[in-house]
Amino acid sequence: MSGFTAWLLQHVADQDAVGALARKAAADPDWPGGPDRLQTFTAYLERSGATRTALQDLTDAWIRYASR
Repeated sequence: MSGFTAWLLQHVADQDAVGALARKAAADPDWPGGPDRLQTFTAYLERSGATRTALQDLTDAWIRYASR
């Protein structure tokens, strides 16, 4: 596994919104492994009924990932 998902899973112990998202991804067997585009993960969360807060947390995490 590489890309965003691999990066995200490195943050499961973080006590912030990225960590919370990482723990959800780690516990979700259907979490997408790619393609490595924000839209991949946004669409997945939208199909899963995610809240606006969860979608914003995803966007914030993506910005951190992309800026590394």
